[in-house]
Amino acid sequence: MNVEKPFLILCIAIGLLTSCGNETYGDELAPQTYTATWPCENGMADIYPCNGYDLMSYMSLQDLTPGTGAGSLSGNDSWGWTDPTTNKEYALVGLNSHAAFVDISNPVAPLLIGVLPTATVNSSWRDIKVYQDHAFIVSEAPGHGMQVFDLTRLKNVSNAPEIFTADSHFTDFGQAHNIVINESSGYAYVVGANRNGPFSGGALFINIQNPAAPISEGGFAEGGYSHDAQVVNYSGPDVDYTGKEILVGSNETEIVIADVSDKANPITISTIAYSNIGYTHQGWFTEDLIHFIVGDEKDELNIGTNTRTIIFDFTDLDNPLYDFDYLGTTLAIDHNGYTNGDDYYLANYTAGIRVLDLSQIENNTISEIGFFDTYPENDSAAFDGVWNIYPFFTSENIIISDIDRGLFIIRRSDF
Repeated sequence: MNVEKPFLILCIAIGLLTSCGNETYGDELAPQTYTATWPCENGMADIYPCNGYDLMSYMSLQDLTPGTGAGSLSGNDSWGWTDPTTNKEYALVGLNSHAAFVDISNPVAPLLIGVLPTATVNSSWRDIKVYQDHAFIVSEAPGHGMQVFDLTRLKNVSNAPEIFTADSHFTDFGQAHNIVINESSGYAYVVGANRNGPFSGGALFINIQNPAAPISEGGFAEGGYSHDAQVVNYSGPDVDYTGKEILVGSNETEIVIADVSDKANPITISTIAYSNIGYTHQGWFTEDLIHFIVGDEKDELNIGTNTRTIIFDFTDLDNPLYDFDYLGTTLAIDHNGYTNGDDYYLANYTAGIRVLDLSQIENNTISEIGFFDTYPENDSAAFDGVWNIYPFFTSENIIISDIDRGLFIIRRSDF
């Protein structure tokens, strides 16, 4: 619906921007200004320690669960989706019993649109990624397979929250720990599946170019069990692999780099380990594809070090090099991390989300420039607090999924 300028001005003048700010003016989203519900002041936003990030809003695990009878609740993974026709932003939040879809286009008043129940039984692990306006969901629940859900259905809900059914249920595999999608190629890579399966828990190749009809196209067993991965159409400094589809797997005791361009013939390029390995958990490229940043999920527990982030030089994919360690300010365990520009957003369990400046990474220097701690009880090495973050919305709102508390929406204070 279009609104005339006088109506928009009236909305702003009488303080109704929350209710009318999502209308469109012409073909553009109407200007919106939102004030944080709990600004970060004197190091706190409500009860949460912070530095440079405001709390826009919060939804508990119960808020993300319609009705009753779900039993004990816990949160896990999350991702984001922006509706290309309305520009509305949505948080896709995993819980042990379901996936929750939340309209966060008004970040101070998020709305649960609906939920997709687990395909089989509850599980503490549920992972969600997006391709072509569809959510792809896997879980370690036995026999779960991959649920495919058309996210455009969210804008047609008249009586929220709705309990959805999947548009497609892909059952060529059973349980899986994680799913990775290369949006440039239209392939999903399911990792952490059955260790006794045909690919030993390595990445499964699934063609999702037609999201409603996924097709299995083999897998990669040579690298062994893969806990997580990043897959890119390579355009980095190593010209030997320009244009190739490169998978970098975090494979428990090492990092494995593979060329998966030919799904029938994936090729290991190289592997690299590092000192004091606890559990090679997850990694992400810097945007120039020169460095690869890895989190080890058990070194803080096994060694007692502060949060350790390990940086590698991937200038030559055939000869990756260990570069340096960055040690954080707390004892908390690191989980998932993502780069956006020169910022690295780290899900740091009990220490919340930590934001690191990568602008001096070539000089072996990384510095913390902000944080928001969703687990104020402590910063110890324990599996509580932040599981995942999604820092890629155009609005620059950031969503956090917390194991114990649910969904947080935060925003940089000086935005």
